Amino acid sequence: MQFKYRMNATKYLVDFSQIDEITSGDLDFKKELIGIFISQIPEFIQNMNEAFATNNLEFLARESHSAKSSVLIFGMDSTGTLLKQIEIQAKDKIPNGIASMIKEAEHNLTLAYNQLTTILENL
Repeated sequence: MQFKYRMNATKYLVDFSQIDEITSGDLDFKKELIGIFISQIPEFIQNMNEAFATNNLEFLARESHSAKSSVLIFGMDSTGTLLKQIEIQAKDKIPNGIASMIKEAEHNLTLAYNQLTTILENL
């Protein structure tokens, strides 16, 4: 079963196309992948905030890279692009603007967490 979860009338937050392809209709596997991502989201948020707060830009770059890989599997392309920008700026040691990007990523990840939790409960 393939579906998209609407965030609003013009934007989809989560797109299950890639997950559906990976799981080939195996609902238990799909639930497992969703559960793994849900469990990662709070860690991504906490780790990125702590890394930035302590000026550990190397760790921030790695964490945003890991988060980017996960969000892209769930079709969150704009969040993936945002995380890629955080990764690049952290690697290049350019902290300007990273705080607001982390805040936006946190917002998107929190929405995904809430939506995916609801979706998982209904699968």
